[in-house]
Amino acid sequence: MKENTTQEKIVQYKKDLIHSYTILMAFIVLIYALIFTFLIPDKIMSWYLFGGLFFSVYSFFIIRKNYRIESLVHAYIIIAPIYNFYVMLAFWDNSVASFVWLLPIPLGAYIFFTRKYVVIYSIYVVLNIILGFLVTKIFHFNFQKHSAEDIKMTDTFLLLSNLAVFLLLVYFKDKIRKVEIYNQVEEKVKGEDKTALGQEKEPAFYEELFEKIEAEMKDKKFYKDINFNISKLSVALNINSRYISQAIRYKGHPNFNNYLNIYRINCVKELLDENDIEKVTLLYIYTEAGFSNQSTFNRVFKQIEKITPSEYITSKQEIDNRF
Repeated sequence: MKENTTQEKIVQYKKDLIHSYTILMAFIVLIYALIFTFLIPDKIMSWYLFGGLFFSVYSFFIIRKNYRIESLVHAYIIIAPIYNFYVMLAFWDNSVASFVWLLPIPLGAYIFFTRKYVVIYSIYVVLNIILGFLVTKIFHFNFQKHSAEDIKMTDTFLLLSNLAVFLLLVYFKDKIRKVEIYNQVEEKVKGEDKTALGQEKEPAFYEELFEKIEAEMKDKKFYKDINFNISKLSVALNINSRYISQAIRYKGHPNFNNYLNIYRINCVKELLDENDIEKVTLLYIYTEAGFSNQSTFNRVFKQIEKITPSEYITSKQEIDNRF
């Protein structure tokens, strides 16, 4: 079930990437089509871009609810350089940026496919560029000439557009990678000796383990990591998270989150002692201690200290003013 959930998340992220990429590219091609219609009149290029825009959006609109991700991406990576070939030839003598649109293809292949396909599509991109070079040397075309100012305008938009495409791909690649890493951690924990999991340990085992947990928490200050959880501690100690949970409960803590939050609240109190609250923000204090937002911080502080953070700060200031 866990594996299925992980795969479903990855598939959903890939579909979200395809949807976002389609919208972004439609917007970019539309802007280019408008540029070559009104700012740099070029009838052939304008119709070519509007045609490509209509074909890509209409095709995706038809298949958007029922398609195989891999098949769609394979088709796009193969067709996109072919469609771009005319644009590349039209601007070959004016701008080397004419083939920049091909550069995100290997990154896209890296997100969706194995290394084999990354290599294959990288070679495919290089061959497209080489073919473009050979065609321009062998044949002579009567493309419309553009001024240096026109090329400067299109190249600037081209570089900005490609940057947006790269950032989009990297953003979703990072999200997918985080899911994959989390799944690997879970699998590592599950892969430990299941027979040992069914056996109760002696109190001495939990005492020793808790000492290790305490030492790691104090030395590494894991609690300052907003995303820190029991799975990460399990990896750091190289021991099953079930034993960690049992050791923490053995020492009187209800659960791992309670144990972790005590460290964070103690850190907040130390930071309040070390800093003038009038010179630093409360946001700095609670984020430095590992809390992701103020509502969670307020709730946890009240739960552990029995008073709100503002009440604690007021009380502390009154004590400081006496001395």
